[in-house]
Amino acid sequence: MKAFVFPGQGSQYTGMGKDLFDRFERAKKMFKASDEILGFELSKILLEGTKEELQQTRVTQPAIYLHSVITSEVIGNNFQPDAVAGHSLGEFSALTATGTINFESGLKLVSQRAEAMQKACNLSKGTMAAVLGLEDKKVEEVCDQIKGIVVAANYNCPGQLVISGSVEAITLACEALKDAGARRALVLPVGGAFHSPLMEPARSELANAIDDTQFSAPKCPVYQNTIARAVTDPIEIQKNLIAQLTAPVKWTQSINAMIEAGISEFVEVGPGKVLQGLIKKISPDVTTSAAEI
Repeated sequence: MKAFVFPGQGSQYTGMGKDLFDRFERAKKMFKASDEILGFELSKILLEGTKEELQQTRVTQPAIYLHSVITSEVIGNNFQPDAVAGHSLGEFSALTATGTINFESGLKLVSQRAEAMQKACNLSKGTMAAVLGLEDKKVEEVCDQIKGIVVAANYNCPGQLVISGSVEAITLACEALKDAGARRALVLPVGGAFHSPLMEPARSELANAIDDTQFSAPKCPVYQNTIARAVTDPIEIQKNLIAQLTAPVKWTQSINAMIEAGISEFVEVGPGKVLQGLIKKISPDVTTSAAEI
C-alpha cells in the first residue's frame, strides 16, 4: 500500500516552480490563477524571487501549497493514494489533492492562515527550537518544569522534537535540555511560536475561514497531524485543521499509524526531500521516493 505525503514550511527553495512552469500547461494556468486569487505575483517570486522573499510566511505557505498541489495534478494517474498526510501546512495540500477542498479554497485558506499566524507572531514574541538526541518523553518532562510557555510542537522523528513557546521559556528549556543529555538544543530561525498556545489568536481567525469553506469526504483516509490517525469525515477534518495551529504535529505517530495500517511505500509530493528523510528515520524498512513528474 502507498501513501502520498506533503511537506510543510522549510521545504522551499529558490526557483522551485520553474520546472513545473516550463513543462506543464496546467501548471502555467494554476500559477496565473494563484496570482489572481492572492492579489500579488506569487508566480514571479516562485520563478525568480530571492531566498529572502521566499522565506516570508505570507509567501512561503502559499508557494509550497501551490507547488505540491500542481505536482499532485501533473502526475495524473500515478496519484493513486491509499492514504495521505501533510506536515503542518502540508495538510492543506493533502486535502486539496484528495478532493476534500478545491484548489481556490485551499489557497485562500493557506493565505489566511499565513496572515493570521503573522499577526499572532506580532502580538507575542515567540520562537522554536530543535531538540536532538533525547526521547520525546524526556523532552516533554523537561518542558513541563520550565516556567512560562514551552511545549512540544513537532514530533518529527525519533530523537528529533521541535519545541515552541515564548523566547524566554525556550531559552531556559534549551539549557535544561542540554543538561538533561540532549545532543543539541538549537533555536530555529523562525518568526514565531508555531503549534503552541501563542498561536491562539490565529486559530480563532482561521476557524471562521474554515467554517465558511465547503469540505467534502476525501477519496482516501487523511492522517491528520493533531490526532495521528485516519480521518474521512469532513466535519472532523475541519475540527482537526482548526486545532492544528495550537496543537503539536504528531508526524512520528502518524507515520507509525500508517505503517501499522499496511502502508509500506511513501511518496513525497512537493518541493524538497525533508519528509523522505524523516520517514526513513522513523522506519528504515519502508520505501520512500519523490513524486515523478
